[in-house]
Amino acid sequence: MITNMLIFGFDVLSFLVFAPALVALLLVFIPSEQKAIARIVALALSAAIGGIAAAVFFAYNATAAGQQMAYQTEWFGLLGASWHVGVDGVSVAMVLLTGILTPLAVLVSWEIEDRVSMHMALILFFEAGLFGVFVAQDLMVFFLFYELTLVPMYFIINQWGGPNRKYASTKFFIYSLGGSLGMLLAIQLIGITAGTFDIPTLVGQPDLWVRLTRPEGLFLGIPVNTVKGLAFLGFFIAFSIKVPIWPFHTWLPDAHSEAPTAGSMLLAGVMLKLGAYGFLRLVIPLFPDVWISEIQILGLVTNFATFFAILAVMGIVLGAFAAFGQTDIKRLVAYSSVNHMGFVALGLAVTALAYGQQFMNGATSLSQDAIIATNGAVMQMFNHGLSSAGMFLLAGAIYHKTHTRDMTQYGGLWVKAPIYGGVFIFTSMASLGLPGLNGFVSEFLVVRGSWTVFTTLTAIAMIGLLFTGGYILKGIRAVLHGPFNLHWRDYKLEIDMREFIAMAPLMVLMLITGLAPNWILSVINASVTQMFGG
Repeated sequence: MITNMLIFGFDVLSFLVFAPALVALLLVFIPSEQKAIARIVALALSAAIGGIAAAVFFAYNATAAGQQMAYQTEWFGLLGASWHVGVDGVSVAMVLLTGILTPLAVLVSWEIEDRVSMHMALILFFEAGLFGVFVAQDLMVFFLFYELTLVPMYFIINQWGGPNRKYASTKFFIYSLGGSLGMLLAIQLIGITAGTFDIPTLVGQPDLWVRLTRPEGLFLGIPVNTVKGLAFLGFFIAFSIKVPIWPFHTWLPDAHSEAPTAGSMLLAGVMLKLGAYGFLRLVIPLFPDVWISEIQILGLVTNFATFFAILAVMGIVLGAFAAFGQTDIKRLVAYSSVNHMGFVALGLAVTALAYGQQFMNGATSLSQDAIIATNGAVMQMFNHGLSSAGMFLLAGAIYHKTHTRDMTQYGGLWVKAPIYGGVFIFTSMASLGLPGLNGFVSEFLVVRGSWTVFTTLTAIAMIGLLFTGGYILKGIRAVLHGPFNLHWRDYKLEIDMREFIAMAPLMVLMLITGLAPNWILSVINASVTQMFGG
């Protein structure tokens, strides 16, 4: 374990969690008429926090095992909960992503004129929640910050969103809260059963449920296997909603289409990753045997990991179909998230199957495939965060200039906005997975790792990539090519300097990660390999 870094006497991870919340409180007290001050303070301090997040990432030692920069102190002793934070290669990548996207979201929000201080404060509160989830090493801390992210995003959509923002925000809130209640039940069941909420302790005891089975096979009058099954389903549904896994995805297009640009960037860029992160951090290591247990679906006998892979491929294919059918540019990008996050889920299905086999048999022939697929899944989380945030930024940029999201009303905009067109094509190609850009690396790793494990499903997913290309090219054609719509003749459609500055770091990272991915892949791989005993 490396020596922890201290900032103002606080360990660096605790500082990362609480600093955005303190900045948010500061912003709340800035008078509403002082819009410029609120914007500058939010941008400067969020950029500084992003710099600390980057410092944490680069200080992480990929050659050292276990959690790093860890800090633990008593918090809720009566329940057995503690304030325990730390990072590994997976979580530190997500910390970096959060630190990158938050100041860019603040910069994009520069055009907000209504209650500027409150809008900026909610973005910073949201960042605090994200950091809290990614560094949490205690189930109660994890749940606390997982729920905290829900509140600011609800108000961002509800107060600054589009015409149907009330419906979209309410649907988002109900879906997320409903899933979270099941997760809370699961956490309580585990905490009561194990006597601790400490995640490393729980994960370090893969025989937890076996060991805790009473002689009579009962827990609180309920069979222990039933308790375990309920806990598993609680986590599974909560995280499936958040990813979102098909068919739990229906809240996403509505939330994205109505959210303001900054909200869409953070929702797609980071919030969706909470679900995938939860699967990798909690559901797979805590319930290894459940993933390989037999289940029967429509007369087909399979296991839960394979069922998860089927849902992932359904998301890949149907997400692409749905995206292709959209005329609303933000809904197209929203459905693309269902499509791309399906590859994350497919990689995690391989992880779950291999981890379960290793748990039951002491070894598995799938370890190498699982390492590749898991690396791909985590990389896809990071890469999708970059490309989806960029696509929503560009969708928001053209919407604020034309006041329409209907792509049939665009047409030929390249003539009026060549720089915007170039940035749009570049970001679209990154999202598509063009070799040389970031999306290719992660999707290739997922496909390579999944091929020998779920051959048929992976082949279907690759066919889904054809449809991914279809909706991406359809979007490019609808926005940039074809006859120029003379309605926009007197409109200023070119991307402005502020929007370009916000896009620039995303484009740089897309290119660097596509050409030399090892800068982040080596960090992720160290923790993934350790997960499988390497």
